[in-house]
Amino acid sequence: MAFNLLYRSASASVPANTAAPSYAFNAPSFLKLSRGESATWLYTTGAVVISLLVLEQIVYRTRKRHLPGARWTIPIIGKFADSLNPTLENYKKQWDAGALSVVSVFHIFIVMASSNEYSRKILNSPGYAEPCLVHSAKQVLRPDNWVFLTGKSHVEYRRGLNLLFTRRALGMYLPIQESIARKHLTKWLEVAKDGGSQPIMMTARELNMETSLRVFCGNHLPNEAAQEINDKYWLITQALELVNFPLALPGTKVYKAIQARKRAMYWLELAAHNSKIAMAQGSEPECMLDEWITILNGEGYKGRRDFNDTEMAMVILSFLFASQDAMSSGLIYGFQHLSDSPDIMKKVHEEQDRVRQGNWDAPLTLDMLDEMPYLSAVVKESMRVKPPVTMVPYLAKKPFPLSDTYTAPAGSMVIPSFFNSLHDPEIYPEPEQFQPERWLNPESTANQNPKNYLVFGSGPHKCIGIEYATMNMVLVLATATAMMTWEHDITPESYEVDIIATLFPKDGCRLKFTPREQS
Repeated sequence: MAFNLLYRSASASVPANTAAPSYAFNAPSFLKLSRGESATWLYTTGAVVISLLVLEQIVYRTRKRHLPGARWTIPIIGKFADSLNPTLENYKKQWDAGALSVVSVFHIFIVMASSNEYSRKILNSPGYAEPCLVHSAKQVLRPDNWVFLTGKSHVEYRRGLNLLFTRRALGMYLPIQESIARKHLTKWLEVAKDGGSQPIMMTARELNMETSLRVFCGNHLPNEAAQEINDKYWLITQALELVNFPLALPGTKVYKAIQARKRAMYWLELAAHNSKIAMAQGSEPECMLDEWITILNGEGYKGRRDFNDTEMAMVILSFLFASQDAMSSGLIYGFQHLSDSPDIMKKVHEEQDRVRQGNWDAPLTLDMLDEMPYLSAVVKESMRVKPPVTMVPYLAKKPFPLSDTYTAPAGSMVIPSFFNSLHDPEIYPEPEQFQPERWLNPESTANQNPKNYLVFGSGPHKCIGIEYATMNMVLVLATATAMMTWEHDITPESYEVDIIATLFPKDGCRLKFTPREQS
């Protein structure tokens, strides 16, 4: 950017006896340009700018080669304007353009993969690509967060974290989840007493946020801390859109997210510190942090033991991102799909009657959840139809030969899409239809082709908390169907979606809850 500095001098006549001392300012010689020199400077600047813009197009076309995508990129910003209001329809158009296609935003060259073959290749090629989530992710979640590790260090880190999701650990988390679910569902029924419907999006997010915080941190997190994280975490979600203004300037989404992350980290570090004290004093584990510290101190544990408060807080922060947004989206659509499918809702109620045997207040157990195959199929199908995560961006560490005819340049973003794999009509006949029964037949094409079910990703960075996330959605819907019935109050926005970090229904999705009459 060039700035033209113009200096103008002015003089004023004043009586000699009152004139103030005059001070002469001599501009540096390099600022004293003659008319000819000024024109030369302007021509030179213009030539440089034009050359850079031409070079930008050449680089883009060279990288693009034969792949589908805009023939020319908009100078500097590329497709940034389109990214300000991302829609599923626009993403579908991009995916339909080809198995591989390209787009450029703020000089970030992006290769989109829409087929199952190319998506899985990206997910399963750690030697060529590493997860970057979005361009601003390392600024928001911190570059030293474990989710950005690769290779042996990632494998070792993940091996220890896997122990936080054993069946024993899940059994410890379950009572916390059910207690919070009943608390929030009771609140939903209280709100519904006026006979009206209520928006489900942020309501479900609040339920999930409290569940996540208490499962992960227990009572080591003060109530005011949980509320502050709940209030501010949405800023982190908004900053993790696929494309955002790249600089963390005051007022931008990325800047606000960084400030929110700092506050969340302060409280999460405190929770880790308090958990260590409680475990050292001989308290019984009551949450994930407690379980982690107990594992680290166990005699049979052979992994790394010296996790400081900050490292533990960053792990919890990453778990919050995964559980809060993706799990909230999955839960919201679970409610909506059931309300739109009364025959399926009836089958879920019948299964709950059979499992609970009239004892609606008895605490749920893992064994009871195992006896709910139909509800589990409902959850699995709901996430297939409306996948909580539609894509996970990766960064090419070096030239990445995606196909025999195309190699993604080093430094480019390569993004595997999950949507087309989950809506492949050869694997899922009538892919837009909500049909839980397709998962109940072991010989169905759905069950025979697990490689297409990319809801939780694939490869070394596949979601670490699959069992926990699935269990939570089954548990909440099981508790909800035991306590209430609900109807979908259809609005013009009922079936529209927002694409932020995950796939959310717009806040126009409203449900009307009523207490369930139990025999």
